[in-house]
Amino acid sequence: MTIEVSIFARDLKMTDRIQEYVEKKVSKLDRYLNNINEARVDLAYVKSARDASDRYVAQITIRGKGFILRAEERADDIFTALDMALPKIQRRIRRFKGKRFQARTEAVDDVFLDELPEEDLEEESYEIVRRKHFILTPMDDREAIEQMELLGHENFFIFLNAETGQINVLYRRRDGRYGVIEPEIA
Repeated sequence: MTIEVSIFARDLKMTDRIQEYVEKKVSKLDRYLNNINEARVDLAYVKSARDASDRYVAQITIRGKGFILRAEERADDIFTALDMALPKIQRRIRRFKGKRFQARTEAVDDVFLDELPEEDLEEESYEIVRRKHFILTPMDDREAIEQMELLGHENFFIFLNAETGQINVLYRRRDGRYGVIEPEIA
């Protein structure tokens, strides 16, 4: 089965060479995971990056029934950024498959969020410029940590706590450990 690869470029001229390279590399991901329905590749040139070696961004998002995995890398060249993002998504696939096939009472593939594509802010402002909608699936703290890492979210992750039925926020502390915010309505 061939993966449907969608390529989106922002502030970057999409050449035939880039398109062929992306399709050739990303279409091989079905070797690692059979049930991939769609692969989305976002390529961008970020002129305002602090470091010149971080100006080209390649983000790969793969979706299938019950899962979404994402990897993003930055480099001084778009081909390098893509070459760095591919092993990262392959590691996430291997990790997902390992956790999915372990003997557990709940299936991991039920805990993935369905997110809208991300848009970057060009300048800082205090108005809401983006809204994100996703489905909350009940999970415990351990599954939330796994999901946060599989999606590549570095700072926080919102989930529905299966034990309490409340919406919680999982976040990474400065010391590398995790914290959970359990909001209460006053």
